[in-house]
Amino acid sequence: MDWKSEISAAAARIKGHAVRTPVLNFEGFGFDRPIELKLEQTQCTGSFKARGAFNTLLSSNVPASGLVAASGGNHGAAVAFAAQKLGHKAKIFVPKLAGPAKISLIQRCGADLSVVEGEYANAFVAAQEYERETGAMQVHAFDAIPTVAGQGTLTQEWEEQGLEADTILIAVGGGGLIAGAMAWLGTDRKVVAVEPERAPTLYTALKAQQPIDVEVGGVAANALGARKVGQICYDLAVETKIECVTVTDEAITKAQVALWQEARQLVEPAGATALAALMSGAYKPQKDERVAVLVCGGNLTDDPFG
Repeated sequence: MDWKSEISAAAARIKGHAVRTPVLNFEGFGFDRPIELKLEQTQCTGSFKARGAFNTLLSSNVPASGLVAASGGNHGAAVAFAAQKLGHKAKIFVPKLAGPAKISLIQRCGADLSVVEGEYANAFVAAQEYERETGAMQVHAFDAIPTVAGQGTLTQEWEEQGLEADTILIAVGGGGLIAGAMAWLGTDRKVVAVEPERAPTLYTALKAQQPIDVEVGGVAANALGARKVGQICYDLAVETKIECVTVTDEAITKAQVALWQEARQLVEPAGATALAALMSGAYKPQKDERVAVLVCGGNLTDDPFG
């Protein structure tokens, strides 16, 4: 797979649809050196997911039956938004734990929404059934080449913006975002995967030497709550020998609060998970190591201005 070509083509395809998100060099969070933050929570619908959604739709022949997607919330909002902008109908399945703000966001984007019991995996089963019944095109949240290539445009864009870091910390759910980073960077820079202790899909897969189901829960479950990491992510993680660390819910919440109190960045728990690894010491950089953190989502469970 020529990932560089796939990602470059995706970047050209989604230009004018996805937002070029800002980078902040920030001194704080208890560190003695600046940290590069990529503020992807300012992306369309509040997360990186719009990149993969637009790339998938713009590179596909969407059937008259439209689109279907399963999501913990952010992917569903992105597919709904992209479908609305490009003139397609969309059916989105989310679990109740997506929370009222994400459910409301999907509805505002014009999609036909079904809320199901359980977690992301249950929503995915419902989406598969809908796909079989209607012939709608499934837009996978993380384990599809167009999705990963779209997410990879984020890292390409970051390098174009002057990324200087030796190491990038990225949160992992199903693995589409970090797969895009690994696909673009290879081993040119160090990528560290950060997962909640209560949803360790990649960490568990690397220990088991294959993707396997895990129990998921915790404060970031509605964004990082895939039960099993994607095969694309797993294969790239093995190929690049990625380092994977886990963080507690308490550490995630502390990082979320710090982003607001110190940097005035309002993010959801998943968006603070990568920073949590630095603040908690789950990842300890070397003395002269330049570190960057991807802030990946800003959709809180409850809308602060609801």
